[in-house]
Amino acid sequence: MKTLALALAASILATPPAAAQTARKPLDQRTLADYQPKPYSTIHNAPWSETGVLYQINTRQFTPEGTFRAAQKQLPRLKKLGVDIIWLMPIHPIGEKNRKGELGSPYSAKDYRAVNPEFGTKADLKAFVDEAHRLGMHVILDWVANHTAWDNVWVKQHPDWYVHDWKGDFTPTPWLDWTDIIDLDYSKPGLRKAMTEAMVYWVKDFGIDGYRADVAGYVPLDFWEGVRADLEAIKPVFMLAEWKYPEFTRKAFDATYAWEWHDTMKKVAQGQVDATALYGYYSENESAWPKTAMRLDYVANHDSNAWEGTQYENFGDALPAVIALSFTGEGIPMIYNGQEACNDKRLEFFDKDPIAWQAHPDCKLDTLFHDLIAFRDANKALHNGKWGARMVKVDNDKPKQVFSWVRQEGSDKVFGAFNFSAEPVTVTFPTTLQAGQYREFRSDAQATFAAGSTMQLPAWGYRLFASD
Repeated sequence: MKTLALALAASILATPPAAAQTARKPLDQRTLADYQPKPYSTIHNAPWSETGVLYQINTRQFTPEGTFRAAQKQLPRLKKLGVDIIWLMPIHPIGEKNRKGELGSPYSAKDYRAVNPEFGTKADLKAFVDEAHRLGMHVILDWVANHTAWDNVWVKQHPDWYVHDWKGDFTPTPWLDWTDIIDLDYSKPGLRKAMTEAMVYWVKDFGIDGYRADVAGYVPLDFWEGVRADLEAIKPVFMLAEWKYPEFTRKAFDATYAWEWHDTMKKVAQGQVDATALYGYYSENESAWPKTAMRLDYVANHDSNAWEGTQYENFGDALPAVIALSFTGEGIPMIYNGQEACNDKRLEFFDKDPIAWQAHPDCKLDTLFHDLIAFRDANKALHNGKWGARMVKVDNDKPKQVFSWVRQEGSDKVFGAFNFSAEPVTVTFPTTLQAGQYREFRSDAQATFAAGSTMQLPAWGYRLFASD
């Protein structure tokens, strides 16, 4: 019911009156100038998002204390790792009515202008943001605009701002088990005004650098486009939508989720499909999405870790190669807190369950993340969105096992080959696309490729080369 209502509302709000629409010239009066393509996206990406790597902090589980103050102490380590953008999961007080678990879901907001006392105070949050800025990093907040807690301050003040079911009662999001929340009604101008002002508040008064929008597609797109304009009037921001449609990257969001990439990589790693399954994702990425759009190629996040499985359950021996592709293929990469420490447990969602940061003797993911970020920074072809290069498929004689590509921006060229199979392989590249002189990722060894060159790759192995 709500999905249909929102779709109709979005259509009505996004469509100007008939008299205001620009009439098209009759066909016989048009010139080629009338067919000139217009820019798809008018987003002004913040300059600091060019090489941005996200790091998601689940504040409750990030440290034993579970506070902003404790998290702030980890910022120098994250800076050294190479992280640019800190994504804080929702910071607001959590509803008590119909709460799930002992502490509740951070996505059940009780007050959009307050801070969860479990995490600290507003002053603690401001200190966290200030320290991140001092270190040259930026901070975005997880924002839940679709719904609130049952006992949100708006429930009594503005009950008309909420969706009501056929009985006239408040209602959770239809068809889902989100029983701890109730849906908002974006046909109400008062709600739109209050929500916009709340988002502006954290940017203007606390220096927040943007938002990750939870279930962004459940909220009319024109609302997000308006919010983006209001935030841009204050400072350059970065906006990430938990959604998948190209139109979200026209005026509202810098980046959207790449769910298909994540799901396909899991199937490849688990042997359900071969490497050619990736062609569908990258074909759509190139054909249906503007180059300016940044698609979030995540290996793990709070949802996948809690509900699908750990990075090891999902990707097994393929994990390092999957991480490497997420950082070098088209898309914007991220790290979910604890990945770098080889966290191997599903973190509880509604209760306290801190990450075990003890050293794992065989864990080498922290150095892998560090080295991949440095590799991205050093090669413009690997940069985000409009700054980086498209991926171009490099043909090889083992396409079901080996996924190979080139990204080239000017004189900067990166060649990648990934063996997404459990068997070692010797692969031949028949074309000249990959031809050139390179230095290999990590070893810095020189390598030359021409038409007919071969390469050996171990099971689940990969090799990356940057132009010499």
